[in-house]
Amino acid sequence: MDYPVYAAPPPAPPPAPPPAPRACDPAAAALGNASLLGIGYLMLGRRRLALAAVLVTIVLVSVLVSVARTWFEVLVLLWWAAVIAHGWFLARGRGDAGNAVRRQRLIALGVTVVVLLAVGLLRFDASRIHHSVTEARESGDCARVLSAHGGVWIGVRIADAPLTGRSDEAAHACRRLRAARTQLATGLTGDTGALKAGFATLGSVLDEPGNAKTVETVLNGFLGGLPAKDPCHTAAVTDWLRDRQPTHDALDRSAGIVGQTAPAALVGCGDSLMAARAWASARTRYQQLLDRYPGDQLTSRARDGVKKATQTIELENVRSLLDGSTDDQPAYCSKPAKYSGAASYGKGTNRALFYGNDTYRDKLPGSWRTTDPAHAVLVICVGERHYGSTVQRCPYRSKFGTGALTYVAFRKIAIPVKVYELRTGKRVAKRDIQISGASCPRVIHYTNYIGVDVGPPSKQYVKASASDVRAGFRSLIKR
Repeated sequence: MDYPVYAAPPPAPPPAPPPAPRACDPAAAALGNASLLGIGYLMLGRRRLALAAVLVTIVLVSVLVSVARTWFEVLVLLWWAAVIAHGWFLARGRGDAGNAVRRQRLIALGVTVVVLLAVGLLRFDASRIHHSVTEARESGDCARVLSAHGGVWIGVRIADAPLTGRSDEAAHACRRLRAARTQLATGLTGDTGALKAGFATLGSVLDEPGNAKTVETVLNGFLGGLPAKDPCHTAAVTDWLRDRQPTHDALDRSAGIVGQTAPAALVGCGDSLMAARAWASARTRYQQLLDRYPGDQLTSRARDGVKKATQTIELENVRSLLDGSTDDQPAYCSKPAKYSGAASYGKGTNRALFYGNDTYRDKLPGSWRTTDPAHAVLVICVGERHYGSTVQRCPYRSKFGTGALTYVAFRKIAIPVKVYELRTGKRVAKRDIQISGASCPRVIHYTNYIGVDVGPPSKQYVKASASDVRAGFRSLIKR
């Protein structure tokens, strides 16, 4: 049996040998790599190495721009030196002669000079910007700091990241101070929370070197806003500044304005609160001046303010205690209070407020009575009448019925009174006054309810005239 025979495949060709490294002058390779663009590696035909070098350079520069620290800039310089040395090392022994060397060197030198010149110009620009920023900061002008910093762009950052980083810090401090200025302006409206935030920002910026002048400018602007238009706002600010804990730095200078501004603010605020009928708050402000600045020229005005506010508060309290109908005894009669603005209970006519039984009040002279606590000396609480002492006993015979003789005792009108001196709220009298009057008329009228005339009642009130009523109350009103 025949079997097919197959020819063996031809042997695979041997792998092509790696391309021989391109001849390059070591100086040209080193100069090309000095551009940090991988030019030296490209001259050597090492494209992947050139790409890797460029990527590493991009990463290092990105990190340098981000951290903006000198130590990292040194690291980038070490990388720069390393690629230069590596390019020289790889090109050793592979150089051409003559025109090729000159051409390579000229190309490498041209690219590197352009790169280095650009970096140099950008570093010069970074230095110029930083100088302007520093000069403006040292003069305390944050507006100029931010204006100068506006010239910083990515090229400048790449060329000199540490220097632009310092400019960034100055600009950032000024932006924070701008926020502090806004907070302090809000604080001038009496917002102590904004004051606290503003001073905290000033303190944190002041802790950073080089910001003393810019912080001083913002602080001067704030202090120059005192006193504010509203004296109560000024008083709130000076209260906060007075209570602020010293930080032993330039911010403590703010305490010096308190003594200059607070007295007028406290009195002015008290006056405003009085106009707004906030009597208690007004008295507090006046009293603060007396407590804190006893030797100030405004103390007499503050003392008058305390007196007026106190008397107004007392008068309002008295009015509330007297509120209600004059027919009934108000709360004042069981819980008296003083009104120190009232006149003292003394010689002459002492006008009174009458409450309770008002049957006889209208028979008193108008000069004895008032309905306004502001014009009263006394508060007289009048109770219900009852029989007083007997004036006269007279016999009466009833016209109808048995006709029996009945003796009727005519008795004075006794009225219990409590008398309070309004100025002190103290009770000056508690007794029954007795009102006399006519007795034993020829005919008396009476009513019985059992259908049988058993005669008149055994006692009757005298018939008091207006003069009798005045005589009964006179001892209370006149002294």
